Amino acid sequence: MTVNHDHIRMVEALLSAAKEPLDEVDLAMRLPDDADIPALMEALEKYYQHKGFNLVKVAGKWAFMTAPDLSWLLQDEKESIRKLSRAALETLAIIAYHQPITRTEIEEIRGVGLSRGIMDVLFEAGWIRPRGRRRTPGKPVTYGITEDFLIHFGLDDIRDLPGFDELKAAGLLTTEPSGLFDELTTRDDPPALDPEEEED
Repeated sequence: MTVNHDHIRMVEALLSAAKEPLDEVDLAMRLPDDADIPALMEALEKYYQHKGFNLVKVAGKWAFMTAPDLSWLLQDEKESIRKLSRAALETLAIIAYHQPITRTEIEEIRGVGLSRGIMDVLFEAGWIRPRGRRRTPGKPVTYGITEDFLIHFGLDDIRDLPGFDELKAAGLLTTEPSGLFDELTTRDDPPALDPEEEED
């Protein structure tokens, strides 16, 4: 693959200076009209594959990130983030795997009530958001994950979430699938609004 060397340098400069990941439209607006963005990204992704930092696509956008096997070197440099409680982690996982989902549905899956503090922590982290309202009596609010969630966890798409077999192989689960994992192998990225939702 032959790509313009000057265009490569421009993309490197833009991504290294950016405060947040950039999508291909952002890059195209700043590069010459003849720049082949997909080819440039493919070449750079391959070039940085075995470097100290990699070019990765998260939430449909591109960013340089520390190589996963070297992240331990930077532990002291990372911003301290409050550790999530088990209840908050479970709630986040349920929202991620089952969005759009209502508060009542979250409680049904967890089998316990959901304290307001748990949702507050997830909203504060920027990982969940209201999506709309269910077209049912009372019109309960539905929730889903955010682009910040995908970026934080290094995911390009919600479909990149690990399935039950992957979680079990990683030693994160030792039980058989529960209701939380029923749809992991078949679910698709939900549309902006589900047919059962309406705008708030």
